[in-house]
Amino acid sequence: MSGRRRSGRAIHGWINLDKPAGLSSAAAVAAVRRATGAARLGHAGTLDPLATGVLPVALGEATKTMAFAVDMAKRYRFTLVFGETRSTDDAEGEVVAASDVRPGRAEVEAVLGEFIGRISQVPPAYSAIKVAGRRAYAMARAGESVELAARIVRIDALAVVDEAGPDRLVLACASGKGAYMRALARDIAARLGACGHLEALRRTAVGPFTEETAISLASLDEFGHSPALPLLPIETALDGIPALALTDREALRLRCGQAVPVLRAADRERLAAAGDDAIVLAQGSTGPIALVRVDGLQVRPVRVLNL
Repeated sequence: MSGRRRSGRAIHGWINLDKPAGLSSAAAVAAVRRATGAARLGHAGTLDPLATGVLPVALGEATKTMAFAVDMAKRYRFTLVFGETRSTDDAEGEVVAASDVRPGRAEVEAVLGEFIGRISQVPPAYSAIKVAGRRAYAMARAGESVELAARIVRIDALAVVDEAGPDRLVLACASGKGAYMRALARDIAARLGACGHLEALRRTAVGPFTEETAISLASLDEFGHSPALPLLPIETALDGIPALALTDREALRLRCGQAVPVLRAADRERLAAAGDDAIVLAQGSTGPIALVRVDGLQVRPVRVLNL
């Protein structure tokens, strides 16, 4: 380890980016870095280059809360087109099968209930999942056979919301983490004895990050290195996590890596309800202090926020 500081500005918070099509999530983060000059960035939840929509980008100390944003519920809108199965399960892949079967809206709606709840889903071969230390998409691009194991994902809601033309339906989906909309489109078509793939995809929300408040890269460029950047607070990614108010003295103990006893009765009741090992946001008079873990009648620092 060199111990060298990252170059760039110390900016802390979230940017709710509206990712454009044709750009990978990593390239989108790089574009945010150029626009803001921020020293440290990361994103919460990869979007394929074909996809558009909500990509929460963490800056500075907000990167310590990215795991919580990744775990948040997500909402999508996607177009399912019948007629062809593609190698990537979306419009960017090669045609690997074709069929004249063209299910109508009513037929699709009749089977959607089978895809709601905790379902078994085989991820697309072209995905970032690792197989024996290698990315599945790299193996698929090299012409190697890729067999991914099915895994359980959570689909909270699924409905047809529009007809986008011949053989095309637009669906809205709410899901937990790890669910692939490409795989969902593929499997709905297969369930109806048809070939199909995802033609377009937009993520409309990640927890409290929504498309209504997302900002485009072009708009972000206009801010440049201005202090008026459209930053959301670090706590945005901690929606639903209990908060614990600390005195300045208690906050100092946490910053030094020490456990802090919880003395107030009301706080003890709340922490007892959360349970041992629960993660809580410790707040001081100047804002968030640390992510802490409940340990009986005290809390221990997990990630200290250096603000």
